Amino acid sequence: MRLAYLIPPMVLLAACGQEKPASDSPGASVSTDGNVQITVDKDGGALKINSDGVKLDLDIPDLGDMDIATDFDIDGVKLYPGSKIDTMDIDASDKNGADAATVKFGFSAPAAPKVAADWMGAEFAKRGIKITRTGNKLAGKDKDGADFRINFAPDGATAKGEVVIVKS
Repeated sequence: MRLAYLIPPMVLLAACGQEKPASDSPGASVSTDGNVQITVDKDGGALKINSDGVKLDLDIPDLGDMDIATDFDIDGVKLYPGSKIDTMDIDASDKNGADAATVKFGFSAPAAPKVAADWMGAEFAKRGIKITRTGNKLAGKDKDGADFRINFAPDGATAKGEVVIVKS
């Protein structure tokens, strides 16, 4: 199915949430060729796709309310306990029949980079997921063949990080 590569990140978003409450606050709206519409405000947003026979209408939750312990994982491996997602960027395309997607999550973890990377590395090992590690950077391939990397950097006594998942 065309645009099927969008389904996993959108299912993640849809699974997060509650219905979008009404809001009087200003927000942002983006539309591409009328086929894809994204609206966002302080309470979350919506994603609507109507293209190539695909019709999709999803609520996007407020990231501040996202419970990382239950809403995010790579093949069952969650971020370090107590981590919070700070940013999210999803870039997906379908050009000449080749679909590709890059999903990026910025996060903060309540532990030093080495501690958080050690914990996640051990979780991947428990599930038999092969990763490579360079310092406080983890990289591997998920069960669906998408490449992922998780980078941890110091932020005082805790860590800031980024998860990048690439399907090509």
